[in-house]
Amino acid sequence: MIPFNKPHLTGKEMHYIYQAVYSGTISGNGIYTKKCQAFFEERYGLKKALLTTSCTDALEMCAILANIEPGDEVIIPSYTFVSTALAFVRQGAKIVFIDSRDDHPGIDEDKIEEYVTKKTRAIVPVHYAGVACDMDKIMSVASKYNLLVIEDAAQAIDASYKGRPLGSIGHLAAFSFHETKNITSGEGGLLAINDERFIKRSEIIWEKGTNRAEFYRGEVDKYGWCDTGSSFLPSEITAAYLWAQLENIEEIQKKRINIWRRYYEGLKEWARANEVQIPVIPDYASQNGHLFYLVYRNGETRSKLIETLKNNGIHVVFHYLSLHKSKFYKEIHGKREIPNADHYTDALVRLPLYYDLTDEQVNKIIKAIILS
Repeated sequence: MIPFNKPHLTGKEMHYIYQAVYSGTISGNGIYTKKCQAFFEERYGLKKALLTTSCTDALEMCAILANIEPGDEVIIPSYTFVSTALAFVRQGAKIVFIDSRDDHPGIDEDKIEEYVTKKTRAIVPVHYAGVACDMDKIMSVASKYNLLVIEDAAQAIDASYKGRPLGSIGHLAAFSFHETKNITSGEGGLLAINDERFIKRSEIIWEKGTNRAEFYRGEVDKYGWCDTGSSFLPSEITAAYLWAQLENIEEIQKKRINIWRRYYEGLKEWARANEVQIPVIPDYASQNGHLFYLVYRNGETRSKLIETLKNNGIHVVFHYLSLHKSKFYKEIHGKREIPNADHYTDALVRLPLYYDLTDEQVNKIIKAIILS
């Protein structure tokens, strides 16, 4: 069976974990944490980067930093992972779901403004498949109504919008290092701060509501409880694993992008002839080799493909279920239709894409799809 995903090992993970364990500091915010954070700040131009135990945690920190309170409204796409919404629901916000574009599963930027109200506090665009939303449109709406923009860049490492790294454009952003992502640490995430007014408070929230980070830097002679927060920072073991991956990001990205391109070239003519949608990369966006998907006409044809490929030893999977129809939120959302998100829910399928996927396996997958 060709799996949908297989985490890649660079070869240095255990070496760095060994060093972290014997350094005497494995609880977090040690040498590897600092290495990883500095990498993001320098490579992507972030004003501040803080490692977290997950992208979910990074989003929860965003919700706290944004001072989201009960009754506030936050705009997000319906076609996304539950964490995008959950982080703000936990603060008491009402989620206002926006439909996807008809040419891409990302949020329809042109529909955002009509759902802005006096209660709206933030817009949370999700860069689906590592392909940028139109950030100029989103930032323009945010500026007009004095809203925060929080980029869900879980899938978007090393991708860009008009040459600007994703995660560096909004006021805040969140990245994921889950094992299904390009760069992994098993579980893990990162909070990106691009607005200086959030830097000091972000460290306090990160350190359980204390100013311990300032204490460790020698900026205060003692630390105490200053604000709300939680234990958001990961251990040095997680950071050490991540550092081995970040050291090899150029090689990892080159291989993944090459696999993505092989899929695209091998399937584009077949897709056009069979009315199957494949990824569209706008002129303003790059693609980072995160995932390659097909969108069939309906759920029946998608299910047939999944079964056919399974019988050929190939594991492919669908993706999100529209959040506006979830058991948890459908009564709050109401009856407003969000058709494009529902279509992607029913008809989108993701193909295997990971570093160790061979050319022969990619050819086998392409051939099996064309013959399905």
